[in-house]
Amino acid sequence: MKIAFTTKGINWDASMDSRFGRTKYFLIYDENKQDFSHLDNRDSENDAHGAGPKTAQKIFKLNPDVLITGNGPGGNASKVMEKGGIKIYIGAGNMTVKEAYEAYKNDLLKPF
Repeated sequence: MKIAFTTKGINWDASMDSRFGRTKYFLIYDENKQDFSHLDNRDSENDAHGAGPKTAQKIFKLNPDVLITGNGPGGNASKVMEKGGIKIYIGAGNMTVKEAYEAYKNDLLKPF
């Protein structure tokens, strides 16, 4: 299973980013391979409008099964994610990626 995290950095100890559309990075953890990859999303800060749907399109290319974030995507982006079958969990905004992963594994995050 692949899990995408909205983050402020690109490693296990990075702080989570509570935003979806304007998150700095997506850190992808592949549980089967036990490795990480990332997507730089810092260019979204230049978007005046539509950052959420644009970011949702980017994340589809990474093919995650789950998205873990702080507050969740906005209306348009959440519809796109839902249609793509990506399960979204929120409540990880004040955690590190490692803490968010542990919270997810222990059912401590809220389904969006």
